[in-house]
Amino acid sequence: MAEGTFQTLEIDASPEVLYDAAADIGSYPEWANGVKEVEILESGPDGRVDRARFVIEVFVKEIEYVLRYQHDRPNRLSWMAEESDDLEMLEGSYTFTPNNGATEVLYGLKVGLKFTMPGFLMRQAEKQIVTTALRGLRKRVTGSG
Repeated sequence: MAEGTFQTLEIDASPEVLYDAAADIGSYPEWANGVKEVEILESGPDGRVDRARFVIEVFVKEIEYVLRYQHDRPNRLSWMAEESDDLEMLEGSYTFTPNNGATEVLYGLKVGLKFTMPGFLMRQAEKQIVTTALRGLRKRVTGSG
């Protein structure tokens, strides 16, 4: 994922705790801003989600898509969208790196839409999604925003 939006946030929790919170895909509507609905489509024998359908609200439009996940607990959780009516592509990842008793979380996101949106708005939307997701993850794990 060469282009896209990347942001880091240090969170006072272990990589394992943060990974487990991020990998709890079904709970996203509770803490991930803009996620209206999640349906788990496939899980592996270990219980980890392999595929999930999302409905999110982007500006005034609802977008539905399916993500495929790759798990490397507790280091990295990554995903890629399957073909969708609205998305040309969507790739993202959380990377968890221990840092003096806390964890540095790097969130990367790259989105390509099938409908027209000016480039500067797309970059702003990516940045907003990444910032909000990192803050939501921190609040979910530590209880503080």
